[in-house]
Amino acid sequence: MSIFRAAAIQMRSGTDPQANIAVLERLVGEAAAKGAVYVQTPEMTGAVQRSREGLAAVLRDEENDLVVRAASRLAAQHGIHLHIGSTAIAVEGGKIANRAFLLGPDGKKIASYDKIHMFDVDLDNGESWRESAVYAAGNDTVIADLPFGRMGLAICYDIRFPQLFRAQAEVGASVLTAPAAFTRQTGEAHWHVLQRARAIENGAFVISAAQGGLHEDGRETYGHSLIVSPWGEVLAEADHDEPAVIVADIDTAESAAARRKVPNLKNARPFGVRVAGGEAAPKAGEKKESIAAS
Repeated sequence: MSIFRAAAIQMRSGTDPQANIAVLERLVGEAAAKGAVYVQTPEMTGAVQRSREGLAAVLRDEENDLVVRAASRLAAQHGIHLHIGSTAIAVEGGKIANRAFLLGPDGKKIASYDKIHMFDVDLDNGESWRESAVYAAGNDTVIADLPFGRMGLAICYDIRFPQLFRAQAEVGASVLTAPAAFTRQTGEAHWHVLQRARAIENGAFVISAAQGGLHEDGRETYGHSLIVSPWGEVLAEADHDEPAVIVADIDTAESAAARRKVPNLKNARPFGVRVAGGEAAPKAGEKKESIAAS
């Protein structure tokens, strides 16, 4: 089965997981009623909470997390693959994981993924974010084999690291995902081009459910959930920041077709880095201060 209907749910999660679960139930039901067999929610579905104390008050481990339990029930109830874009999970050592969950139609977990790249930035509008001060970064990219194709898991800021998605595509992922809580400033500047670029350069579908609007904790997110084809065409978009459900019919055979037309994955060659003038080149994965600051 290569053809399936996918849905991306746009939310405006608040600080109360129970309230967010009520919205989740309604929107997942709407997506299932539209015929979606794969439904994705945004990053931080369970709670968008800037306060560490507030987050700690609702934090649970994976086995007891309210969102994970609700998602398991909803996946089984509607007979769908339900992808929780992420929610905060208590892990060993008193740390927190920004963790995605992919659940099958039986309600059982197929895969989970901990966000690898931490959003540590200072924006022009005065916003400052240090995710690494709160969350423990993951170490491994994750893919999952589903009845309709191989899917790669990623979260939000990961979208700016094309090597992650290339690694997924190189092992056969035809559907890539990047559920997000993009800030309004960065979303207005880069959201669409990043989603389309990852689709085009990998010959893959990209599905990214998003948070949108002004949240209870004061942050503002961009919305504009997207489903993009391997040729870079926007198949569906929530062209606003309000809660919504978007759907698109996906044929993963189109990924193979796009890769035949432009076989850049096949044509890629290993290469080194040589700095003209004799300066020693950085080794793979090694950062030089002059390069990192440029």
